Amino acid sequence: MSPGTEFPRNQWYVAAYGSEITGELLARTICGEPLVFWRDSSGRAVALADRCVHRRFPLSQSNRVGDTIVCGYHGFSYDASGTCVAVPGQKRIPRTARVRAYPVVEQDSLVWIWIGDAEPSAAGTIPRAPWFAAAGWTTVRGMEPLAARHSLLLDNLMDLSHETYLHGGYIGTPEVADTPISTEADSDAGIVRVSRRMADAACPPFYAESTGLSGRITRWQDIEYHPPCLYLLHSRIAPAGVLPPGNGPDNQAFHVEVGYALTPETAHSAHDFWLVARDFALEDDGVSRFLAESNRTVVLQDVACLNTLEEILQRDGAAYQELSINIDTGGLAARRMIRRQIENAPAPGTTVPEGAAPGREPLAGAPVTA
Repeated sequence: MSPGTEFPRNQWYVAAYGSEITGELLARTICGEPLVFWRDSSGRAVALADRCVHRRFPLSQSNRVGDTIVCGYHGFSYDASGTCVAVPGQKRIPRTARVRAYPVVEQDSLVWIWIGDAEPSAAGTIPRAPWFAAAGWTTVRGMEPLAARHSLLLDNLMDLSHETYLHGGYIGTPEVADTPISTEADSDAGIVRVSRRMADAACPPFYAESTGLSGRITRWQDIEYHPPCLYLLHSRIAPAGVLPPGNGPDNQAFHVEVGYALTPETAHSAHDFWLVARDFALEDDGVSRFLAESNRTVVLQDVACLNTLEEILQRDGAAYQELSINIDTGGLAARRMIRRQIENAPAPGTTVPEGAAPGREPLAGAPVTA
């Protein structure tokens, strides 16, 4: 059976980088919902449904006047709460003249939006990634449109063995595919962790050019996935023999924090947000340009691959039968957590308690085939 096109709706998703949202109107579709974003006069990010209630004209193609949007078709005007404050040709405003306003939280340089019918509480359920906005780190970032379902991007990121074959010459070396992984699904934290520790590996150009290392290296890849949206890769690189083989201190390593926000656009498309933060060569613009260009190349290789898979899945449909092996344990655990988030979605009007994460599930063994 092919990976599903469903995604949990009563969850927080990354909608944009903070730098993308300005006083201008920004259109973006999240989980099938057309949205318009902007910053009000106080600097607060605002998100409304991108359809005027009168004749469905996109508000993103309209005009901002102060802290209101004036529809570019017939002039219905909405404040930041989605309430209609003026209509053409009459003083009485219809009671139902309002558009939906979506809860928005901005942290760690990311703008998160709550999609769904349940009411969220405070930002306690939003995972943190502080290095993307913290002193002592330099971050490059981008976003690529993906003409493929959210679940295909998830599978791609949870199994990094593909780096050896798809990203050779950039980030992949033979040791990535050859090194076994360990997988843990933390039911209390609602996190899937996948680790690959390479004690003696070739140094790929991505790290050789940015760190100046040459020869063999010790390389750690520790994935931390927070369903359904945030993927973090804690990468550590040092000369071979410097890092301990287990979970000892890594203070002699170069630290690279890689982040992806896997945000569905529709059932068959997604927004692929990516970030690369480092704690070295902080002021070196050449290193920043190299990492930005190299990571974008890697992302575009993934995009091309996943777009092809989406075309095949839509063409083959139910005739597709998956075969999974040990390298897929992290992706399969992540799928199970997302499935439980969908199944355990709160009823409309329910408030999601702060710190809660519906649908968290422990790892149910290490699958070999599926």
